[in-house]
Amino acid sequence: MANPRESELHYPLGDLLPQPGEALDLAPGVRWVRMGLPFALDHINLWLLRDRIDGREGWTVVDCGITSDETRANWETVFAERLDGLPVLRLIATHFHPDHLGLAHWLSARWSGVPGGLPECRLWMSATDFNLARLASSSTVGMGGEAAAAFFGSHGLSDEESLAKIRGRADYYPRMVPAVPAAFRRLMDGMTLDIGGRRWRCIAGYGHAPEHISLFCEEARLLISGDMVLPRISTNVSVVDVEPEADPLTLYLQSLQRFDELPADTLVLPSHGKPFTGLHPRLDQLREHHDERLAEVMAACSAAPTHAAGLLDVLFKRKLDLHQTTFAMGESIAHLNALWLAGRLRRERGADGIYRFSAV
Repeated sequence: MANPRESELHYPLGDLLPQPGEALDLAPGVRWVRMGLPFALDHINLWLLRDRIDGREGWTVVDCGITSDETRANWETVFAERLDGLPVLRLIATHFHPDHLGLAHWLSARWSGVPGGLPECRLWMSATDFNLARLASSSTVGMGGEAAAAFFGSHGLSDEESLAKIRGRADYYPRMVPAVPAAFRRLMDGMTLDIGGRRWRCIAGYGHAPEHISLFCEEARLLISGDMVLPRISTNVSVVDVEPEADPLTLYLQSLQRFDELPADTLVLPSHGKPFTGLHPRLDQLREHHDERLAEVMAACSAAPTHAAGLLDVLFKRKLDLHQTTFAMGESIAHLNALWLAGRLRRERGADGIYRFSAV
């Protein structure tokens, strides 16, 4: 859902966007790369940070794009034209989702042991997301397959065509993340990284991913927010089959508090959309958005016992494709679980095997 209060935000670069294979300068030593995605959300923003490690000059890449020939080709153009002849020294992945981690294995191999570089172009990310990525690249882990279809079916999704397509998506994650580097370096909340002489603080966030890492540089007033804070859309917060009683929405809303302390003039570098200022108004908007959605869910469940699939038209006012439906189902369950685990709803499984929620 597009942000109806987007006018409260400011985009310093206006409508300027980097084209495929280009990199725009945002600040000294900070460049913006944009890669395509084969979804309704059709792009991801990636970041180049000028760096120096063990006396070697080069770049840190933040997030990688999905595995595809097009993404690899665009990266090669960036390497040839926008790295000032310097190597990539390390990779940072904010979290395990395919658009952020998909090409990490290729980038790591591509830049390990090159002249002027380091013996290993190491991947840095949280341990939780690294280990889940290793598992997901050879499994389904909530992204599709029989378990995902059965889980969504237990929450009221009955359309056989949609369920069949979900069963057929068992390769959803491995197709875009066919491999994960065998070794990594762990990022944790509160850690400080020296990137090119600047200090970047790790801010862990929960709910969208198991342990998402954003990066804040106080000196430059820059926040690489990843998917935790986006300007135009609300971050997807989903429950999946491997953790069916999870409460990611509460975790996400609690995580937003960690950004409240950042300066008002922070330039936010999001994974989707355009760099913007207005962090604090956006945090308020996100909280208000979920408060409104929770109130709508509460009202529906107070009127009659309701399942997650029955809430899709309440929570999402547009026609959804299959990719969007799976995320929408996960998000609908997340809102129900938040109210259920807070004691405001009761959950009962009917003789038909479907969970329905009603007001306490």
